Amino acid sequence: MDKKIRWITETAIMLALLVTLQALTKAFGQIVTGSCVNAVLAVTVLVAGLSSGITVAVISPVLAFLLGIAPQVVTVPAIMVGNTVFVVLLHFIAGPKAAALGQRIAGWFIAAAAKFATLYILVAKIICGLAAAPLLAAGTLKEPMLKALPTMFAWPQLITALIGGGVALLIVPVLRKALHK
Repeated sequence: MDKKIRWITETAIMLALLVTLQALTKAFGQIVTGSCVNAVLAVTVLVAGLSSGITVAVISPVLAFLLGIAPQVVTVPAIMVGNTVFVVLLHFIAGPKAAALGQRIAGWFIAAAAKFATLYILVAKIICGLAAAPLLAAGTLKEPMLKALPTMFAWPQLITALIGGGVALLIVPVLRKALHK
């Protein structure tokens, strides 16, 4: 199969899986939905490659917002950055097919911690801190969300990245073998 067609196909399949999981798990809350999203992000980058992983990482929060899962449009760029940090670190630390188990586990923990830190800084400290007054004045951010976002973008982000990354590390070897990658 042509490389470009394979890339489009794999990326489209992972986006379709992501949208399906977001829609099906929305009622179960942030931990379940976020874990599923992080699993898809991790599987995408570890099986389909960095460019597919980044594409899914960037499109994911837009789709989440359209499905009513992302809490505010103002958080979408922050989630894009957090997701991208997650997939890039996973790719470079845990991505090589020959990576030892310890390296894959380290990559998983580092990527999850970096995503958590990125989102916490961008949302809790910048959007809800430094930029809160102008966002409130412009009507871009409402007072209830200003209070809720710092909690949503704190420890739950670490938990969901750890769960999703862990699930991915368990299934990626099976997928790679099945796909002969």
